[in-house]
Formats: sequence, C-alpha cells, structure tokens
Amino acid sequence: QLQVVESGGALVQPGGSLRLSCAASGFILNYYAVGWFRQAPGKEREGVSCISPSDGSTYYYADSVKGRFTISRDNAKNTVYLQMNSLKPEDTAVYYCVAYDTYTSGTCIVRGYDFWGQGTQVTVSS
Repeated sequence: QLQVVESGGALVQPGGSLRLSCAASGFILNYYAVGWFRQAPGKEREGVSCISPSDGSTYYYADSVKGRFTISRDNAKNTVYLQMNSLKPEDTAVYYCVAYDTYTSGTCIVRGYDFWGQGTQVTVSS
C-alpha cells in the first residue's frame, strides 16, 4: 500500500519544540517533493514548508514559520522531518504531510500525483 504517515504531534508549551516525521511506505520518497501543511479549526489548509526531491536542496517556508521551523529529509530512512522550535499558540493545528511528483522550486504548490497523510495534531498551550 502506497502511503505516508505522520507522527510526532503532541501538546507542548509555548516556546517548546517538536519534531514531526513523515514516513513513506510502498514507494521511494526520494523521488518526490514533500510538503507540510496545517489546518487550524475554522481556517483553510496552508502550506508550512516544502522540500525538493532527491537532495532537498531547495525549499519553501511560510513567513509565519521562517527562522523557527526546519524541513529536512533522510532518504535512507524514507522519511522527511519538520523540526519546530519556539512554538506559539497560533501554530496549533493538524499537520499533514504530502508527497507529490511535480515540484515547483521554492513553492508549496502541490501538482501531479500526490499522497496525503491522515494528519497529526499539534497543540501549543500552557
């Protein structure tokens, strides 16, 4: 079965850190761009960060997370990570991972064949 599965979501205090993982099964994630999107209650889904296929040499970050979040890929583990530091209450959302085969450099525009995960909840609250 071809799928991506997110993990790592949790309840964390403001200023804390989390690392989300997006693990692929049934296909080689190296060949795909990977993005992290999030959706808060009552809001539209937004692109948080996306990374290019293969060496991950190009990426995109939303302005709201620049300097706090870092996306990376470990092709040996068929996994992409989102390191989230200095978390704020407004980062609270369900975070989704997507793997897609048509990448536009420096953007989070998802095109072509894609696989979406089921999401992982991140809650930032004291």
